[in-house]
Amino acid sequence: MNMQIEIDQIDKYYGAYHALKSVDVRIPQGQFVALVGPSGCGKSTLLRTIAGLETISSGAIRIAGADVSSAPPRQRDLAMVFQSYALYPHKTVAGNMTYALRLKGMNRAQARARAEEIAAITGLEKLMDRYPRELSGGQRQRVAMGRAIVREPQAFLFDEPLSNLDAALRVHMRAEIRKLHDRIGATSVYVTHDQIEAMTMADHVVVMRAGVIEQQGAPLDLYDRPVNRFVAGFIGSPAMNFVPARVGDDGGHVILDLPGSPRLTFDGHRPAGEAVIVGLRPEHLIPGTGDNALSLPIANVERTGSATFVRTATDPDVMIAANDRLAGVTTGTITVTIRPELIYLFSPETDGALRTG
Repeated sequence: MNMQIEIDQIDKYYGAYHALKSVDVRIPQGQFVALVGPSGCGKSTLLRTIAGLETISSGAIRIAGADVSSAPPRQRDLAMVFQSYALYPHKTVAGNMTYALRLKGMNRAQARARAEEIAAITGLEKLMDRYPRELSGGQRQRVAMGRAIVREPQAFLFDEPLSNLDAALRVHMRAEIRKLHDRIGATSVYVTHDQIEAMTMADHVVVMRAGVIEQQGAPLDLYDRPVNRFVAGFIGSPAMNFVPARVGDDGGHVILDLPGSPRLTFDGHRPAGEAVIVGLRPEHLIPGTGDNALSLPIANVERTGSATFVRTATDPDVMIAANDRLAGVTTGTITVTIRPELIYLFSPETDGALRTG
């Protein structure tokens, strides 16, 4: 597989602060990669090191096989789309899109023709003579993307480009960005703190925390097989429930630290009496009775129309997400079941996965 971007064991220090710690990522040509994690995890710093806006302390960065570890941004042939759009306010849409081409020496007519080709792809063809102040947020973001695409770079770098948009427009624009990526066969690296954006847009997701890559892989691999409690809680919405427990005498069930000490059978075998943290995804807890049933007191119920969310009056509380409205459920108790193979176990000491669903 042809690797377009290779990040090889890079470290980044700001004085004594170790911002990136032995980060290693391989990005094939044409892949859409999302860097995701909480604020301060290092994802934007990593993107900026790829762009050449930050120097690395050690390791190597290669683009299309060439070592660019110490190369300035202009020699890396990358296009960056920022959260703030960064458009020239005194230039029209056409002026913004053709500026980089004109700097490279392309004549005005050729640059305009190229910009109009990209405008047709990005839906900007009727806006070419408007100024940024005359555009909506979504249209400005399209201009920023069009300006990047027109250069035909080796890869696109997106730094939380949808953060300034409202919720409905974010959903629309993430679909548009992915559609553009597929249409032009681009290689894209996309930074976001929103795991839903990462899961729905990317071919490959890199989950970061405190400058370290906790796990990377296909979105559903991270959802189905998280390597630790952090990834399990970060990937998935609503977040996974975590309940202290101990393994029962037969080594095949857990006794939860919840009212009534409910027991759940899980796939596999662990030492009897072992302390564990049980992970239960809200969407895997199905209302109804049967094997592996839990009856828990209700604290509150939230109905969104397409789904109902129930939070239990326990310590820790448990979130249950049902894809129906659970008519009549408001107070009292709720009984749910879960399949044994969907129960996750984590170590209380290391937070590492003991088994995955």
